[in-house]
Amino acid sequence: MTLIVTLLGGESTGKTLLARSIQQHLTRHTSLRTVCVPENLRQWCTLAGRAPQAHEQAALAEEQHRLIVAATQGLPAPDVVIADTTPLVIAAYSELYFNDSSLLPAAITHQRGYHLTLLMGLDLPWVPDGLFRESPAVRDATDTILRRELQAAGLPFQTIYGKDAARLHQALEAVGPLLGNSLVEADPVLAQGRVAWNCDKCSDPECEHRLFTGLIKTPRA
Repeated sequence: MTLIVTLLGGESTGKTLLARSIQQHLTRHTSLRTVCVPENLRQWCTLAGRAPQAHEQAALAEEQHRLIVAATQGLPAPDVVIADTTPLVIAAYSELYFNDSSLLPAAITHQRGYHLTLLMGLDLPWVPDGLFRESPAVRDATDTILRRELQAAGLPFQTIYGKDAARLHQALEAVGPLLGNSLVEADPVLAQGRVAWNCDKCSDPECEHRLFTGLIKTPRA
């Protein structure tokens, strides 16, 4: 079975860099076959030179899901597919920009079919790209919608914080158990629970704190 790892988050949350970093790590350090599915929305905007209109959102969301599914059906089938966003992000944008929540039910259904959801934390600085990124406020609002929908649907997710190697380390810790293999060395600081926690940028700090507390209390193999 192909493991589908999905990365969610608004603009400038590090999805693309992390997706590539996970793939590079797995390629270099394991024998696993990996495929990285890019963000279809971003590619569409770049080619069209504009943001999509309301009536174009549904097709973009379905195409993102189709690309993810198609990636699992390669020959030979990959062991891991890493998706740089899913239809849920596009559905969140539809609500945010067009006050249209009609894409959310289908997006949640698709999300249930993926094996791991990594939600990007808001601790990275917002960086304009000179093209389509709008503001930190838009990023925060997108995060709020994503958290609301995941929690309302009862879909488990792991929030990823940190920069560069630290962020990759957290992501690999989440991916490893699903592969039946530890992808990172044991972190004695994390095991002892002596990790600085910063909830000031979290839209649901109590939920994040409970999630993190559960992780540090889980015995390691």
